[in-house]
Amino acid sequence: MSSFIKFLGTAGGRYVVARQLRASGGTYISANGQNIILDPGPGALVKCAKSKPLIDAASLNGIILTHLHIDHSNDVNILIDAITGGGHRKGGVLFAPKEALEGDNAVVLKYLRDFLDDIVILEADKEYKIGGLKFSTSIKHQHTTETYGIKFNINGRLVSFITDTKFFPELIDSYKNSDILIVNVVSQTLPEKFRIKHLCLDDVKEIIKGVKPAKVIITHFGMTMLKAKPWKLAEEITKELGIEVIAASDGMTMEL
Repeated sequence: MSSFIKFLGTAGGRYVVARQLRASGGTYISANGQNIILDPGPGALVKCAKSKPLIDAASLNGIILTHLHIDHSNDVNILIDAITGGGHRKGGVLFAPKEALEGDNAVVLKYLRDFLDDIVILEADKEYKIGGLKFSTSIKHQHTTETYGIKFNINGRLVSFITDTKFFPELIDSYKNSDILIVNVVSQTLPEKFRIKHLCLDDVKEIIKGVKPAKVIITHFGMTMLKAKPWKLAEEITKELGIEVIAASDGMTMEL
């Protein structure tokens, strides 16, 4: 059975998401007999329905939230409803940080929770499994809410997603041994006085130099990245570092 990743959206930053200059549906992963969606942002369900070939949301085995922000979690509830037939059948596993499930900013509706087979709380540097698909979390990211990257073991390779975070040196050690690195890069540059808790292109270069993966995919683009043409930026980094870097596009599929 083939394993692949499909980008249901590559939008990052409030303006790109709000204007839908890029779609924001997250990432579909089909591997080791499991079908999951990572960070189902606004439009995830619609992108599944319009995908060619069709992605049947009812056939999903699980959902992973790296953090609670709306561009990463907006469609989590409707996907739970789809997986479970509106509660007529138990099904699916949700993995999410504690902050996404508890407190004032919890994003998962309580009436839907019992429909799931299980809800698993994500913590830093822990190993998890859904069916035959194993994955682990990264170090806790430095973001504005509890956030973890996800590292999948697929076909003998480590496929890692560096979700939203500011750069800090420990990121490199946390993602060492990654064969494929998928990195959220919101901004082309981030002057110190405007520093936000997201990665810019220079941060990504530092990560690539430290981790030394075989392939890198950049995604989750804000306005400055879109204006600079991310596919051209990816080509420049490839030439500079000698490691293949690809800019994701909406609907792009990558075989694993």
